[in-house]
Amino acid sequence: MSSNSPRRSETLTKLAQRLRMYKSDRSLHVSNGSISVQGSSMQDSTIELAPQGVKPSRAAVLICLFEGEKGDLRVILTQRSSSMSSHSGEVALPGGKWEEGDENDAGTALREAKEEIGLDPSLVEVVTILEPFQTKRDITVFPVIGIIWNKDDLNFVPNAAEVESIFDAPLEMFLKNEYRREEEREWMGYKYLLHFFDYQAENKSYVIWALTAAILIKTASVVYQRPPAFQERRPKFWSRSRQ
Repeated sequence: MSSNSPRRSETLTKLAQRLRMYKSDRSLHVSNGSISVQGSSMQDSTIELAPQGVKPSRAAVLICLFEGEKGDLRVILTQRSSSMSSHSGEVALPGGKWEEGDENDAGTALREAKEEIGLDPSLVEVVTILEPFQTKRDITVFPVIGIIWNKDDLNFVPNAAEVESIFDAPLEMFLKNEYRREEEREWMGYKYLLHFFDYQAENKSYVIWALTAAILIKTASVVYQRPPAFQERRPKFWSRSRQ
């Protein structure tokens, strides 16, 4: 770090060091060994091919963390455009499907964040990738955690075709009951809970729910090293394994 660079937050420094050592709950097949991503060395986890030799659909989302004015950890979120063909108007993490040319899951998440909100990949240090979630559409979603060291460098340029608004929320909120409500649903005879977090930013109300909420609950549990103050009871299809 040069003498002209801003001093790195002690909180973020310690968090980054710990997350680089994070071991996911699931044993994933490592195909490319140790690679360098935004200045940090990490394992590129990939799911093994299906028996037919067809690579399963995969995607990645970027959980971009930074330190707020009050020293709290905050995460960047978007509201999808109302003109989108799927999940229109819903709150989401920046991200999308893997494309040819993406070196790894971190590359997918960073590329998508740049395309959706104009986030410069050089501002993000990827520190770990959490165990993946499975969607009902059979897409494997890898949550990629990245650190923004200097929030003053952020200058978002939303892609109007995909993103209606960009906001940030306190990460610890996803471990608390304060802004949370739940609904019981059923899938193939199994009853599960969907969690909804109601949040207001710049006089606009947002609802963070479903898979996005589940990923953030998991992220907050890893970051703060404690379980949520409520029962999760996830749908089983989010944790289906392709291995």
